[in-house]
Parts: sequence; structure tokens; C-alpha cells
Amino acid sequence: MKAILFTRYGSPDVLQLREIERPTPQADQVLVKISAASVNPLDWHRMRADPILARTTEGWLRPKNPGIGADIAGRVEAVGQNVTEFRAGDEVFGEISAGGFAEYAAVDHKLLTLKPEGVSFEQAAAAPVAALTALQGLRDHGNIQAGQSVLVNGASGGVGSFGVQIAKAFGAHVTAVSSTRNQDLVCSLGADRALDYTRTNFTKTGDSYDLIFDAVGNHKVADYKRALKPGGVTVVAGFESMRRLFQHMLLGGKAIKIFTAQMKQADLAFIGELLDTDAIQSLIDRRYPLEQTAEAIRYVESKRARGKVIITVAAQ
Repeated sequence: MKAILFTRYGSPDVLQLREIERPTPQADQVLVKISAASVNPLDWHRMRADPILARTTEGWLRPKNPGIGADIAGRVEAVGQNVTEFRAGDEVFGEISAGGFAEYAAVDHKLLTLKPEGVSFEQAAAAPVAALTALQGLRDHGNIQAGQSVLVNGASGGVGSFGVQIAKAFGAHVTAVSSTRNQDLVCSLGADRALDYTRTNFTKTGDSYDLIFDAVGNHKVADYKRALKPGGVTVVAGFESMRRLFQHMLLGGKAIKIFTAQMKQADLAFIGELLDTDAIQSLIDRRYPLEQTAEAIRYVESKRARGKVIITVAAQ
């Protein structure tokens, strides 16, 4: 089978399209024939070992696992002897540790859920990492409530675009922060109000919010606190730099929550329900074939992508 691998750290130039042996599912695994995958910032962070501390888990000199790609959608080819909830032919999607940019993957059954019939493989593949981050950030860490005023910073990106839609699904009044060219886009996602960060710093307008969900992490702790209502909270899902992360860890207190999303099968199924009912939709910017994965990652690294970038692996 064909798979994208990286055997050393560096730019997208280190990615290689190789022929490797198709995996055999172990007792608790499902063999998935992948139709579509999607690119996430975590992919290029792994590829570059950025931050350098990533080498302590990925491998100091070279990656222990040369596979790359976390979001997948496809059809079940075979199941291990302990797997009862899936069978050959089922359409599934999920978030795996690595190896999604390939024609097949052997996946722990707990990392998958059934894909709704009315949701395309591309729409499903775009969702796991980004939508789970938005859902858990807003619901579990932000305790979002209907009627609250919620601001989403980085609203046109993969996580942010789901954040706007999920906040609206929970009944919030949503302000979306994006660049000039994406103002209409974030409104089309359901935002009640759009702010152009090239013209307006949302932390200095005098407005305040019950919840700020930030997929960018590019403001100071004091700025976030100034923009919060009493008792409000900022949930940060990503940071522009390690320096900014450490500042928030030291100074944020109860008003600033930092988290990393966790793969939970029940939450993934809930995301599937939201997609199935059109409560949310995957915003897809570009599609690349498997052999152009390096170009896809270069584009995501440029931070110009609106929503998600898809790797098309097999015909649907």
C-alpha cells in the first residue's frame, strides 16, 4: 500500500511517498481503507519536532513512528477478534495517533465511530481533531451556556470555524474574530458579529464576554482579563509561541484555561450527530491527492487556510 512517511525531522521536504506492507489488525483493532484524511497543525509540529521538547516523546534523533496524519474517514476492511461494534463495510471516521496519510490503517476500535450516511468522507475526515478541540474547549472547559456572549478568536481556521458553529449550536451569541477577507465567511458560519483583527483589537473595544475561545493564543493575560465579564473565562486551544504559553501558565489563574483535547469516542459520535443534522458543517478550503501531502502541509503551515485541508486517498 502507499503511505506518507517521515524518517527525519524537518520541512515538508522530508515527507516521502512509499510502498509499505498493508497492516494486519490486532485483536482490538479495525483495518480501515482510508478514503480521506485531513491536515492539522499537530502534523507539521510532529514533522518539525516543534517545539523541541516533542523529541522527548517522538524520538530524539528521528521519529519513532514515521507515519503521519491523525484525522481519517473510510470503510472497514476487517476487524480484530475482540471487536464487536464494527464489521466489514461499515463507514467510519476517527482520530488516530499517526498514519492517516495512507491507503490503509490498523486502528484501535475505540478511536473510531460510525460515519453518518449523509455525511461525506471528506466532511467526516475534516472533523475529529478540530471539532473535538472546539467542543471540549467550549463545553467542558468553558462551561458554555445558552444566551452567553462568546468570542471566538481565529474563527476562520480549522478549530475556530467549528468553534463558531458549536457555540451557536449551544445557543450563544457569537462574535467571530478573523482577517478582512474572512469577515463574510465567519458570518456564513453563523456568527452574530464579525471583528476584523487588522482594524480592531477585541481586547480594547470596551466590550466584554462571558467566554473567550481562542484558537490562536496571541494576546497577553491582562488583555484577556480586560475583555471578560466578572466570572468569565478564556479557554485557549493553541498559542502563537512557547513564550506566550508559559506566560499564561504562570499568570493566567482561574480566568485562563489551557487544554489539549482528548479523543473520546462518545464526543466523536456527538460530532457525527451535529454533522448529520447540519448543526455544523466542515469548512473545506482545499483538497490534495495523497502524493501531494507535502504541498498540503506547506499550505497549512502558511496559516492562510480557511477551515480544513483534505487529503483525498481513495475514490468515494
